[in-house]
Amino acid sequence: MKVTRLTRQDLSDILYGCAILGTGGGGELDEGFDYIDRAFAAGKTFNMVSIDDAPQSAKVCTPYMLGALTPMAAEEEAMYQNLPRNNEPAIMTAFKRLQSYSNDEYFGTICCELGGSNTAISFYLAAMFDGYIIDADPAGRAVPEITHSTYYFNDLDAAPIVTANEFGECFVLENIIDDQRAEHVVRALSMVSRNDIAAIDHAMPVSDIKHAVIKGTISKALAIGKAFRIAKQDGLNIAKEIAEHGGGYVAFEGLVEHFEFTTEDGFTLGEVSIKGDARHSGSTYKLQVKNENLVAYLNDKVDVTIPDLICCLDLDNQEPVTNPNFSLGMRVAIVILPAPKEFTTERGLKAFGPAYVGLDVPYQPAIKSKK
Repeated sequence: MKVTRLTRQDLSDILYGCAILGTGGGGELDEGFDYIDRAFAAGKTFNMVSIDDAPQSAKVCTPYMLGALTPMAAEEEAMYQNLPRNNEPAIMTAFKRLQSYSNDEYFGTICCELGGSNTAISFYLAAMFDGYIIDADPAGRAVPEITHSTYYFNDLDAAPIVTANEFGECFVLENIIDDQRAEHVVRALSMVSRNDIAAIDHAMPVSDIKHAVIKGTISKALAIGKAFRIAKQDGLNIAKEIAEHGGGYVAFEGLVEHFEFTTEDGFTLGEVSIKGDARHSGSTYKLQVKNENLVAYLNDKVDVTIPDLICCLDLDNQEPVTNPNFSLGMRVAIVILPAPKEFTTERGLKAFGPAYVGLDVPYQPAIKSKK
């Protein structure tokens, strides 16, 4: 079995790559780095393997955090003031409960999506139990719901799902009929857990899951993150470099002139309006957000939709922008990258295509495939 030991620099590049590919979602980078540094402080290492090299009978699981991205209002925070706080990360509480529930040893973890925090949480858990990071995931980007995954497209059973929150409360979900129901139940638990809950699902042998993941996505994030870092070091245009390395294009550049975010039903909903400058002067670009950037409008006409990746970069601070972290006057670039091919199938588009955001239009790939 070929094992790649990831260095701190590798992990930094991966997380930056994931934050870019996360299209505004997937969690905050600083939280992701905190998880990585906790594992290093505990003397742990990060070892990655291809799912094709992993033992077929070995069991893996998919850990993640689910919830809204926007902060809670003061009156909502008051509901949780008297609850105890857990003395360990909620994902560890969930994993310990999974181990006791299943009475299994786990070979490694598969991250649920690519994002600055959610990818790191999966890495952290694998490192802490001396397991392996699998170079794959079921999304190839960040996504709002559990059903937006190749697990769902392949009808894999998510249950049992083990969840835990920052208050030490733990929930084991059995007999969940499908991922649509799983999304509703776990989202509801998140909403009563300060809009943030740790979950672990799809605990099964490699042989049962390997056909239902997108292979090589962590290596892809590493390559994107490395290109981003080198572009910054060499004073290159970060948007152009990301577009080139990701097989996409720079759609728009301008200044943020308006943004608004709210939390509804456990999601962060919002809109961002960008006033074009330079070659885009006189035009406007708008992003429609549900945790991630889902639709882009050029001069109020639909320009790009999911499942294509709508990535936002802060050109002044040279950082990927995660929702809802905008400021008025922020100079940004929008980079469009192609959707994972698994999301452009009939099943993928039914779950995560234009209809998901209420658009009665067919999916039009922003990047035409080369024949």
